[in-house]
Amino acid sequence: MMLTFLATFSIFVLVVFGMSLGWLIKRKSIQGSCGGISSLGIDKVCDCPEPCDARKKRMAREARRIL
Repeated sequence: MMLTFLATFSIFVLVVFGMSLGWLIKRKSIQGSCGGISSLGIDKVCDCPEPCDARKKRMAREARRIL
């Protein structure tokens, strides 16, 4: 039982290390293959025409913080 656990853990460690080689060597972050949400023609996460009141307040707060 312990041998199975150690073998599985070792494989997972090797897979994670293999996936991180791109960042370790090139310092390039992981990217999706489909192009993201913009490839679907959606400009924002919330696709409603008018934001709700809570969203408007949050946007106003963020705008004040930037200024």
